[in-house]
Order: sequence, then structure tokens, then C-alpha cells
Amino acid sequence: MAIPRECKRLAEVDFPIAVVSRHSAREKSIRHGHPSTLHLWWARRPLAACRAMLLALLLPDPCDEHCPADFKTSARRLLKGLPGKLGGSDLELRQAILRFIGDFANWDLSTDQTYLEAARGLVKAAHPEETPLVVDPFAGGGSIPLEALRLGCETFASDLNPVACLILKVMLEDIPRHGAALAEEVRKAGAEIKKAAERELGQFYPADPDGARPIAYLWSRTVRCEAPKCGAEIPLMRSCWLSKKASRKQALRLLVKRPRGEVPRVEFEIFTPKKDDDVRGGTVTRAKAACVCCGAVLPPERVRAQLRARRGGADAVFDRRGQRTGGARLLAVVTLKEGDVGRRYRLPTDLDYTAVRKAADRLAVVSKVKLPGGLSPVPDEPTPAGGGSGAGRAFSVQKYGMMMFGDLFTARQKLALVTLAEAVRASPGSYGHALAAVVSRCADYWSSGVLWAQEGEFVKGTFGRQALPIVWDFAEAVPWTDSSGGVFGATEWVAAAVDRWAQAKPGAGQAELGDARDALLPERSAQVWFTDPPYYDAVPYADLADFFFVWLKRALPGPPLLRDPWDPTNSLTPKAREAVQDETKAVDGRPKDRAFFEETVAKTFATGCRTLAECGIGCVVFAHKTTEGWEALLSGMIRGGWTVTGSWPIATERPGRLRSQDSAALATSVHLVTRPRTRDDIGDWAGVFRELPKRVREWMERLEGEGVRGADLVFACIGPALEIYSRYARVEDAEGREIPLGGDPEAKEPHKRGFLAYVWEVVGRIALEQVLGQAEGTARNGAAGALEEDARLTALFLWTLQSTNGDGAKDEGDDGPEEEDEDDAPKKKAGLALPFDVARRFAQPLGIHLPEWEGRVVESAKNVVRLLPVAQRAKQLFGEDGASAVAAQLERSPAGRAQIGLFPDEEEPAPTVRGRVRRAGGEVADEKLASRREATTLDRVHAAMLLQKAGRTNALRALLAAEQQRGPDFVRLANALSALYPKDFEEKRLLDAMLLAVPR
Repeated sequence: MAIPRECKRLAEVDFPIAVVSRHSAREKSIRHGHPSTLHLWWARRPLAACRAMLLALLLPDPCDEHCPADFKTSARRLLKGLPGKLGGSDLELRQAILRFIGDFANWDLSTDQTYLEAARGLVKAAHPEETPLVVDPFAGGGSIPLEALRLGCETFASDLNPVACLILKVMLEDIPRHGAALAEEVRKAGAEIKKAAERELGQFYPADPDGARPIAYLWSRTVRCEAPKCGAEIPLMRSCWLSKKASRKQALRLLVKRPRGEVPRVEFEIFTPKKDDDVRGGTVTRAKAACVCCGAVLPPERVRAQLRARRGGADAVFDRRGQRTGGARLLAVVTLKEGDVGRRYRLPTDLDYTAVRKAADRLAVVSKVKLPGGLSPVPDEPTPAGGGSGAGRAFSVQKYGMMMFGDLFTARQKLALVTLAEAVRASPGSYGHALAAVVSRCADYWSSGVLWAQEGEFVKGTFGRQALPIVWDFAEAVPWTDSSGGVFGATEWVAAAVDRWAQAKPGAGQAELGDARDALLPERSAQVWFTDPPYYDAVPYADLADFFFVWLKRALPGPPLLRDPWDPTNSLTPKAREAVQDETKAVDGRPKDRAFFEETVAKTFATGCRTLAECGIGCVVFAHKTTEGWEALLSGMIRGGWTVTGSWPIATERPGRLRSQDSAALATSVHLVTRPRTRDDIGDWAGVFRELPKRVREWMERLEGEGVRGADLVFACIGPALEIYSRYARVEDAEGREIPLGGDPEAKEPHKRGFLAYVWEVVGRIALEQVLGQAEGTARNGAAGALEEDARLTALFLWTLQSTNGDGAKDEGDDGPEEEDEDDAPKKKAGLALPFDVARRFAQPLGIHLPEWEGRVVESAKNVVRLLPVAQRAKQLFGEDGASAVAAQLERSPAGRAQIGLFPDEEEPAPTVRGRVRRAGGEVADEKLASRREATTLDRVHAAMLLQKAGRTNALRALLAAEQQRGPDFVRLANALSALYPKDFEEKRLLDAMLLAVPR
């Protein structure tokens, strides 16, 4: 190859982190034409990040003395005329290439011919003798290999999952071969299928007498009240809203009817609420159903038992006369009428139920005709068992009796999907894979797990997240509607993705079904080995993919792709070899626990190292938020023969997403650049330890300048630290004892403690120096003026929770939307949270003893450490009577006021505060609210915040006056905490208001 092995690649010296992060985060909101809309796959990497990182891996550093002169000449020619200055020096050339990489990460330029030609020209100039081969053994949705094709590389992508391989076949093989013609074929076939579906299924979705046509049916599962003398049917509804659009608000009013001698019943009427409070809440929460007629609450175990008896209860039950007697209940029908503006809602009629019953009768007939190979037209494969912890919690459907995949759909939905699969089987041409993707998109929108989006008035897909939960009230789309959820929309989404990718005119790649541990290519054959491995139990890919797999098998019977090649008896996707942690499954009698996962991934790293050419380069994407995850996978990398030569955190998640809120969920994915280690040198621990602080400090300053914050910054620092450690086959101390990567963080000897514990200590010390001042970094050594442990713990806690791409933490007590399947989960407590492992790793080496602050500053439970909200500290700060006095004033303060004025000339006067507050027969004077001398600085700051919130003006003035005499620590800490709290956070507002009251 043209690039000498000694020449560094750009990815090893520099990278436009901020620009690529911005484009990657933005890409999450791009839909039309994006490859992700071809077929759902979970935890995809943003194309922007993959495209940029691949270029940086493929191109040499112009400033390196070994960089070929021909490449520099070609690069100047290719970049000439593009935006930005192109100077004459090697450094200016490097900067121009990095600017180009950042610009080309923009989705809007991804098919721009000028940028495509420049990118492919740069790759060709760097590899003139042979087109580089890029390998991804965990290809999934195909982001990495797709971008390799965009850059003109050859690519080999493999995945263990047949659904992923079907996606890869379309993206890497079918579209490059057929181009935009494939999109036209898909549209043409889709239009024919839509016509045929309407012709065959039209009677089961009848139009209204006035010509309005249904576009969706809104259903609820039901149970029977088991209270004595009741027995009413309870519709299981999360909400009574139909539409929350400001111009067209519609809701259901529940009316109780009590016919003499009969069981009471609930009837509905549709009304236009004048205000939101006019709409009552739902009838079910966390699997507990409240009877509208008598008020009794049916416990979760009885709700599950009743639904189990009806295999989930998604279908209505009819008697011999065709009258509905139970089961799912129609709440409303959404219609569109030509000439009218917007959607209309009406109550169901007997005609609607008659159509449903006829569809069920028809399904019973067509289900008897077996497909080739004896396959049932309706999926009878088992659903995921679920239960337990980790990935198992993603599945709750079996608890409600949905034991087979066919149970996830209503009879009418099953009939529609059976009809669609039959039409795809009969379609001629070479576009079967793409049409199968249409089937998957329809299945996603035609299950009893879809929701009606009240704000936007459309049908949502089944997978709002990586789970198959119970959905109490669901929407049923009409198959041929032009609105959301129809065949037309599914076809157009697929065709648009094909169109957009075809515009890039990529060459063809190769996609194979394979185990990442196996050697699928000859040794030393790849120039780039770039992959995003799975993360323990984070995503149960195979169980999720089965939802699509069962319908794909029926739409494309026969292809060897849609099978388990390692177990012919398995009717679903491969599970035994899948690299995930899932203790509900076993391999050779051994549970698929953490050790299994770590061994599997370590073998993959070893195989990858052998696959890479001598002058090749690798990249592994990590997004773990636990130190154990990093230790295990990094140990596997190092044992597999890799050395880390670069590390770049790229923001790949949307700001404010649910998982990021009040936790240390990572917004970035760390891209570790690696090379096969060529020498087995032994490193000296003393030298490694001396180099570590300088390297980490430089890196923290660089990353902070790029906008990387908090937990993202912590884990991003592991990369450069590993550059020092992994350059050696092993690191030993003066006595010849090996210093492992991980170990016991509480041990004192380096050979027991492990390298990563020192990385965390260095990061923590530098963070405290930045936040609280220079002395804090050596507080454990008794430096004069250092703040107490609880202040350092709180500062580190808040520093770690800072968000890279926005204020991801949300205010305490705001729990967000309830997850339908988490009916056994306790309500989340207020307060900001960190994984216990993260908090412990920071605290211990800095002399902070977590147990001593349990119940005072933090609270630990279920491997999570929660920072206690200030409001929960009143009793410990002021005593029983003092807390009551503060609470009494808080109760009298005007609603919503977080800041109480302290000065007489304020426009809004503070509430009157008496010198004494009578509470429960006692009196508490302001003097009693003064802080004790033995209280810590953090205690006194929190006390001032509580007095500020309660309006205890005199007590607050006294406390602040005392703190001025005491010294500067109070104001120093308060200012530091104010800078660390998320913007618009309640406690930040209190701190800022309190600081305004400090005498100048």
C-alpha cells in the first residue's frame, strides 16, 4: 500500500469533534430519504460519524514525515475550489482536510457530487495501488459499510442476524446494482399491492354512509371489575384524549349507565374540551385498572390473568349472533372526508364491529392453507419470554398471554399482513428484498402495540423504544390509507431511501450472514477494521428482530438468508451465538452471562486483529456508561493484540432524550483508533504513571474546548490513557508484578488496584481543581482550605452529570411518560442519579467515603446513587421543628414562586415573615434556624437555599452575615454549584437568588 506503516493516519492525530458531533446529533431528526427509514434497526450509528471517522482512518497525516508526497499533491488539487483557505504548509493542508471531513459530515452534502468526488479522490490518492477493503463484523443496520461504499472503498459486512443481513443486502448489494430503477420498481409494485389490498380487504374497512373513509380505529383492551355487585367492563385507557391539536381538540367523556337489574356499563361521547382539566385521566396505570363505575382498583395480577385468558385481549369477542360480548373495545373511529379539513372522530357503530367479525371469519379460512414448507400463514413462533433483569425487562407480552407472535396482532391486522405477504411473494422482478422491507414497515404499524399520537394525529410504530411492551389502548391503521400506517406510506419511505442512496452512485459491497468470531476473510486482507460492538444487555437485538423475521419468512419463503444456519431446528433468528448478555438463555448448559459476552467479544477482537493488514488500522466504537464494561472490552482488545493510538468522542445522541435525563447516560460514543501491536515490549509502571496526568490534563482541556462535558468527558479520557498503557504487551512495577487494566479500586497496591482506577483518580482531581480550586485536587492529603468531603462529592456528582449536547438533566420529581410495560417498577425517586460504580470510582481515590454520606447527601439503591434534593434535607439541617417551620412557610408561598425577594424596593414584595412560626404547638425562632458551627460548608449552603425558598428573610440574612465573617468557602462553593447545576434547574435558581442576597 502507498501509506507506510510508520505514517500516522489523521484519526491518530486530530479530528473535527465539534463539527462532526453537531452533524451526527442533527441526523437523528432527519427522516425522509435516510437509510434508517428503509427498515428499522436498533442503536444505529449516525452516518455522519461513520463517514467522518472512515475518512480520518483512511487518510494519512500530511504533517507526518512518512506521508507520501504524491498524496499531498493530489490532496491540494482535490481540495482546491472547496470552501476554506488552502495554505502552502503541511499543517495548513492537514487543517484543510480536517475542515473537509467536518463539512462532508453534513447530511445535506452526503450526495453532493463535488464532495463525493473529492472524498473518493482523497481515498484513491492515499491508496493508489489497491482499493482499500473496510470490514465490519457487527454491521447491524449498515452505517459503517454504507459509508465505506460512499467513499469508494470495497466493503465486507457481516452480522449474525438474518434481518440485519437483509437490510445489508438491500443497501450494499441491491441498490448499488440497480440504482434509482429499484426505487421505481418498488413504487410500481407497491401501487399494485395497494390496489389489490383495497380490492380484497375493502369490505372489512367499510366507508361511512356520508362518504367519509376511516383511516384508523382506536381500540382499548378491557377487563372486568371483580368488585362485589359490580362486574362492569373496564376499558384500559392511558388517556381520554383523541386529539390535542390546538385547533382541533377532541376527547372522550366516560358516562356510567346503570340499567335496573343489569351490570353497570361505561359509554362514551366525543366532546371538545374548553380546557385541559375538562378531560379526565386514564383508567390504567402500571397495570392497575380503576373501575369507572364503582371506583374499585383491579390489581396487576388480576389484570394479567384476565388478559392471559384472551391471549392479550387485542380482539373483540362475539356471540353466535355476532354481537360483541367482550374483549377489545372500539373507542372511536378516525375518518377523512373529501372536502373537509382535518381528521374527524366518531363513535363506533354496529357496522364497524360487523366488519371486524367478518375479517376474523375470513382469517380462520385463509389460515388453514399452509405455505411452502408447511409454514403457517399466521406466525406461530413463540414471543420472547422476557422477565428478569437486563434485556429480559424489554419484553412483557407473555405476562399478558401473547405467547406467539401472531398474538401481537388483531385478526384484521393479521389478515392484512397475510394478504400483503402473499402479494409480495407473487411479485416478479429482482426487488424482493426491498419489497420485504415494505412488509416489515407495515408490520411495525399494524400491530396491537402501536399508539395514536394525539398531538400529531397519526399512527406511531410498534417500536417507540427497544422493547415489546403491553399497550393498553392502541390504534389500528387502514392498510391502503394515504395517511400514516398504510402500504402507500411504507412503500414511499422505502423508495425514498433507495432513491437517496442511489444518488451517491456507490459501488457494490458484500454482505454475509456470519459469526463475528469466525474468520470470514483471509488473514491480513483488510485495510480498515471498523465496528460498533454490542454492549452487554443494552439491546436484545435477536428477540426484537424476531418481530420482523416471522413476517419476512412468509413474504420471502425459501431464501437461505432467512434462517439460522447453525441450528436448523430454530424457527427464529440465531440466539445461541449472539454476542449479548442474556441469562434467560444458555449455550451448552452455560448461561449467557457477563463472562460469556466478554469472551465472545474478546474472540472477535482477536479475529479482527488477524484480518487486518500489517499497515491497516482499526476503530472500535464504545458507548458504555459503566467502568466494568470498559475494563472487560478493553482487556479483550489488548489481549487480542491491539494497541490504542487515538480516541475521539462524537456526540451521537439527541439532547434531552429520555435516557439522558437526570442520569449519566452518554451522549457521545467514543471511537477508539487501534493498530495491531507489532512488539511485545514490557512497560515500566513508574514511567506510565508519570505520563498519565499530563496526557489526561491535555486531553480534558481539548475536549472541553470541543464542548464535551461530564460523563462523556470521563470516558473519553480513557482512550488517551490507554494510548500510554496499550503500547506495551504488559506493564510491570519494579518488582515485576503486572499492573492489570482493571482491578479492585479500593486496593492500595497498583498491581491489585489496576490502571483504570488511576485514570479515574486523575480525572477526578483535575475536575475538582477546575471546579473548586487548586487545593481540592490534593484535599485527601490535608491541604489547607480544602472543602469537606460532601462538597467535593456533590461537585463531582454534578460535574459528571453535565451534558455534552445540552441540558440533559431534568428537574427533580419529573418522571416523564410512564412506560406501559414497567408495571412492576417502583416510581422513580426525585434527585439526580449516577451508576453506583461511577460514583464509587470517583469518590474512593479522592478520600470521599460514600457510606459516611448515605442518607445525608446521597442515597444508594439498586446500583444507583442518588444525590438528595435540597428539599429533602430540611429535617437534618434544621431539626424536626425547624423543618416544619420551613415547610409551613413554603406552603403559604404563592404557587410557582421559587425566589423570594429580600429587598424592600423589589417590584414584587416578599411574603410577610413573622419572627416566630407556630407549628404543632411549638414556636421556632429565626435564631433556631441559624446553622451550627459543626455543619459543613455544603450544609450551610443548602440551609441558605431552603431559607431563601421559604422566605425566612431574617434567618437568611443572619446566616449570610455569619458566613462573611467565617471566610470565602461558602460563596466559593455556592458559585461553583450554581455553575454545575443544569440550566433552568430549580436548585440553580435558588442558588442564584440566594447569591444575589450576599452582601457585597
